[in-house]
Amino acid sequence: MKVLIVGGGGREHAIAWKIKKDNPHTALYAAPGNGGIRQLAECIPIPANDIPALRAYARSNNIDLTVVGPEEPLVRGITDEFGDLPVFGPPAGGAMLEGSKTFAKQFMKKYDIPTASYEAFSNYREAADYVKHKAVPLVIKADGLAAGKGVRVCTSTDEALTALDEALLKNRFAEAGRTVVIEELLRGPEVSVLAFTDGRTILPMAPSQDYKRAYNGDRGLNTGGMGAFSPSAYYTEEIRGFTEARIIYPTLEALKKEGIDYRGVLYFGLMLTPDGPKVIEYNCRFGDPETQTVLMRLENNLLDIMLACVNGDLGGINLKWRREAAVCVVLASGGYPGAYEKGAVITGLDSLSEDDHLAVFHAGDIIKDGELVTDGGRVLGITAMAGDIAAAAGMAYEAAELIDFNGVWYRTDIGR
Repeated sequence: MKVLIVGGGGREHAIAWKIKKDNPHTALYAAPGNGGIRQLAECIPIPANDIPALRAYARSNNIDLTVVGPEEPLVRGITDEFGDLPVFGPPAGGAMLEGSKTFAKQFMKKYDIPTASYEAFSNYREAADYVKHKAVPLVIKADGLAAGKGVRVCTSTDEALTALDEALLKNRFAEAGRTVVIEELLRGPEVSVLAFTDGRTILPMAPSQDYKRAYNGDRGLNTGGMGAFSPSAYYTEEIRGFTEARIIYPTLEALKKEGIDYRGVLYFGLMLTPDGPKVIEYNCRFGDPETQTVLMRLENNLLDIMLACVNGDLGGINLKWRREAAVCVVLASGGYPGAYEKGAVITGLDSLSEDDHLAVFHAGDIIKDGELVTDGGRVLGITAMAGDIAAAAGMAYEAAELIDFNGVWYRTDIGR
C-alpha cells in the first residue's frame, strides 16, 4: 500500500512509527514531515494546509490512504475536497466540533451531553459586562483554532477583562478570536479519551492524561502539550461506563442525526468533576502528545483500524492494549510557548537505543546543511513504556538527559 501522512509534528511521527512497525513493507509518504519522519517515510515538500496540492499528489501517485494528522486541514475540508480518494479524517462538518467552540457547545447543549455552562460573545462591551457580573474563576476560550493557546483560566475579573481585550480588541488570535466562549471553571482530574469511528461504530481507546500548562505544578501559559501518560488511574470502570453511556455513544448518535458521516478519530477532553465527567473540548483528530503514549500501547495493527474506519468495517475490530504504561516528555525550545529561536543543533540522539519501549518522536525539527536543528516550539517527545507510570517516566527522563540543544527545557513532573 501507499499511505500519505499529512502533517509534520510528533503526532504524525508516532502515526508513521506505528504504521511502519506493523507494516514494514508499506510505502509511507509525509507532507511535509520532519527530521524524524524522514527516517520512515519519503517527505514531500507540500504544506499540510495546501489541500489542492495534496489532492493532486495523492491522485497522481496512486495513494491508497491519506491520514490527516493536524486539525486545520480537516476544518478546511480536506476530506470533502479529496472526493473519492480515501481519507482517514472527518468531513468539515464533523471537524467543526474542534473548529468552533461555539458550534461544539451548541451541539452538546442540543443533545444533552454534559459540559460546562457557557455564553459566547463577539462584542467586547457585552462580554465585559457579562464577566463583571459573574463569579470568578472563569475560562475564556477563543472560538477557533489557536494551536492550543487560546484558552485562559482567569482567577480575577481584571484578568478576564485583559483576556477579552487581547482576543476581541487586539486580535491576538486573529480570526480564531473574533468570538470567545466564556465558561464556568470545572474542577477535577482531566482525562483524554480518543476513539476510532467509522460513522456507525465507535471504539474508545485507552485513556490518557496530558499536561497543557508550561511549567511544573501546572503553572504558566497553556501550550500544545508538555507531556502525557497512559493509562489514567482516575478513569475507573465506573467513570468509563458513565462516559461511554452519556458522552461517547450519544456524541456519535448526535453526529448521525446531524447528517455527518464522521470517519476517523474523535477526541474527548474530559473533566472528572464531583458531578461526573463533563466534556471540556472535542478534537477532530489524534491528540498531541497523547497519541505518542496511546499508540505505543496499542497491540492492533493501526493501518487495519484506519482502513476499517474508512470502509465502514470498524464493527469487526476488537481493540487490544498492552498492560504496560507509557509516558511522553516533551523537550521544548527556549521561550516556548512565547517567541523562540529556531536553528539550534540537536545532539545526543545517537546515544539512545530506540526499540518498542523507547522512541523519540520528532515534532519541531528539520535537516539543514546535513544537521538536525530545531524548527518549532515543541521539538521532541521522548516516549517510554514500562511496567508502571513511575518506571516509564524514569526511562523517559533518563533519555531526555542525554539530548541537548541550545535553550532546551522540559517539565520535570510528567507522570510523577
